[in-house]
Amino acid sequence: MIWLTWRQFRTQAAVVFAAVAALAATLAVTGPRLSDLYRAAGSSLVGQVSSSDQALYYTGLLVVLAVPAVIGMFWGAPLISRELETGTHYLAWNQGVTRTRWLAAKLGLGAAAAMTAAGLGALAVSWWSSPIDRAINNGGATDTYFARLDPMAFPARGVVPIAYAAFAFVLGVALGLVIRRTLPAMATTLVVYIAVQIAVPMWVRAHLAAPDQTTVPITARTHLGIQDDSSIVVHPDVHGGWLTSQHTLNAAGQPSSTPSSFADCLYNKSGLASLKQVDRCIADLGAQGYKQQVTYQPAGNFWALQWAETGIYLGLALALAGFCAWWIRRRVT
Repeated sequence: MIWLTWRQFRTQAAVVFAAVAALAATLAVTGPRLSDLYRAAGSSLVGQVSSSDQALYYTGLLVVLAVPAVIGMFWGAPLISRELETGTHYLAWNQGVTRTRWLAAKLGLGAAAAMTAAGLGALAVSWWSSPIDRAINNGGATDTYFARLDPMAFPARGVVPIAYAAFAFVLGVALGLVIRRTLPAMATTLVVYIAVQIAVPMWVRAHLAAPDQTTVPITARTHLGIQDDSSIVVHPDVHGGWLTSQHTLNAAGQPSSTPSSFADCLYNKSGLASLKQVDRCIADLGAQGYKQQVTYQPAGNFWALQWAETGIYLGLALALAGFCAWWIRRRVT
């Protein structure tokens, strides 16, 4: 069964492993140079990274983010749905192989290969990016690169890509079992996986570890933006942290939106005021006692969030595997 299962998805597996191997080889060649540059430049490294290394940085992110989705679509979804669609599962079950053993072989080998591919990619990218991550945690600018806790970088670091791959693969198998058609199962797997990947950082991840909170004064030097409700978005001097929520406080320390006079100050007849005028408006706001209360996940919570989220995705993968076992015994005829 293991040999037959491998033959069924070895082409798809070869493509993914080849892409991961090519990326890892490229990172292995260029990584030592980046480490040497960090030892010489420290936190100012982020301003000295070459354009080719910057392209590698984003390529690594994209590859690690894409691997679980590709695995779910092209490994998981067709693995059983193709057999159900063509009827070849009847032949397998008449060769002395029970449904449960047949399913276990497919899930076990596929999940192991998926976790290996994602793990190798994440290990290579995490190692190569570590000088940039350390520079950001030590105060380097984040205009071009992401802190490890940033929702764009977090899924491509540490151990969570391994759990994503396991979840995506078993999700594809489960949807293939239920839908019984390969192409619809592949499309549905991609949609559901992306939906989960959006939902978790928006509503779950921030609650997996205890956050920190700080109150930041508003000054002319404050980096800010204007939200739809006209409150200030202040980015505190918390290096490597992930901003999860914030509230503007008035002089009495109570949550409040900014006064209408502030919005009026930012605009003139020709549109947005000059940068100098904007700085003066912000300084006036701070002089009135307004501050920003910021809740954030500190950089030190990275591994706590990684392990917690890994546990969630592996739990979902196990639950889906149990569902597959129940479905194939009770619902597949």
